[in-house]
Amino acid sequence: MRTIEGRGKLGVGDFVRSGCIIVCLFGLLGCAGAVVQKGPVQFSNLHRAKVFLAAGDFRRALEACQAEVAERPSVSGYVALTYVYSALDAYLESLAKADRWVAVELLAQSLSVGRSEELLDSPDILARIAKELIQSSARKQGDVSAAMAARLDEQEVAVLWRQQQVWRQQYPEKWWFGVPKEWGW
Repeated sequence: MRTIEGRGKLGVGDFVRSGCIIVCLFGLLGCAGAVVQKGPVQFSNLHRAKVFLAAGDFRRALEACQAEVAERPSVSGYVALTYVYSALDAYLESLAKADRWVAVELLAQSLSVGRSEELLDSPDILARIAKELIQSSARKQGDVSAAMAARLDEQEVAVLWRQQQVWRQQYPEKWWFGVPKEWGW
């Protein structure tokens, strides 16, 4: 137990009651201590984008990357946005090659949903048309964000794209549901 001036002796219960938990990992981390506060865990936009990609929620993954670029513009943010557009394009292509047009329709629906009234008045478009429209837009937007990233730092972009190329080679049938580990999302 420690004493603090004017407070007397404090025990573990005092720290817990005050809303903080003190974690001391003397053996594992040297004499490092961490204070963990109760409450909701805050994830970065890119971490959220990674989770959305894993779930196949490309709309929210794009929104998370767009939020990252808006809040903290950087080469990695623009590359992340470009990557999600590329992932969406590749996923659509894989669905078309596998003749999974119902999945294309569902993807088109998930990209367009955003308001509750769409539950009553959903846009019914042919899956093949939806695929072409989505891929065309994703490719154009991906080109724009890639150009912006390159304007900031071409060398960093080259490194990040080499990492994603390795990732694609490691997971050729499902790379679009994740990101290279080196990116640290």
